[in-house]
Amino acid sequence: MSTPQLVVHRDKELMAQAAAARLITKVVDAQASRGSASVVLTGGRNGNGLLSALAEAPARDAVDWSRIDLWWGDERYLPEGDPERNHTQAREALLNAVPLDPERVHPMPASDGAYGADVDAAAEAYAAELARAAGPENHGAVPAFDVLLLGVGPDTHVASLFPELPAVRETESPVVGVHGAPKPPPTRVTLTLPAIRSAREVWLLAAGEDKAQAVAMALSGAGEIQAPAAGAYGRSRTLWLLDAAAASQLPRSLYPPASP
Repeated sequence: MSTPQLVVHRDKELMAQAAAARLITKVVDAQASRGSASVVLTGGRNGNGLLSALAEAPARDAVDWSRIDLWWGDERYLPEGDPERNHTQAREALLNAVPLDPERVHPMPASDGAYGADVDAAAEAYAAELARAAGPENHGAVPAFDVLLLGVGPDTHVASLFPELPAVRETESPVVGVHGAPKPPPTRVTLTLPAIRSAREVWLLAAGEDKAQAVAMALSGAGEIQAPAAGAYGRSRTLWLLDAAAASQLPRSLYPPASP
């Protein structure tokens, strides 16, 4: 478990731009050292804001997009191409604009795909896909992701792990189906905390006053069942990327100097 590090930016636009620059550097470094990189994407306004900033970043082309594996932390179990799916939004924000290898883009199953309405079977299939990509050096059922991105919800949820619901209590399976999520749509697929914690680095994104209470709760010793964001951490680094509004309720002892 890595100790959380915090970076607070003036506003959400600067946070997105800085996060995009950080991600470019991390991916380029991973490709230089291991030949490829593996990133888990997140949806929501902050996840999509980062992808949009990445699409506009001058250094975008420093990444060899043909040598990056893209995964998702969670997905709304809706038909392929639905505008509410994280995969659809990621394509519009960035993926359609860069020369990815289609074989290395790994969206979660859609509700009109091979598994129909069976979201649990869809989750099992994604777990199997992760297992096939995991090498012996990963010592587990998922690849050692270089960076796993997570948005933090106002209720402290991350991915589709909501407070007190069964998915946040899962300790064995890396991927599960979610039934009855409090945020629509109710049916989802999500990585679990054990899968999230397999990542080398976990970056949690939060911007806006509506996230301030959740950020303070997650960073002030709350349990992961009540505050799933508190249980999301990387093996070597856990980075909270915040804007000033989201950081406004943090104890001063936790509040770092503002970034430029």
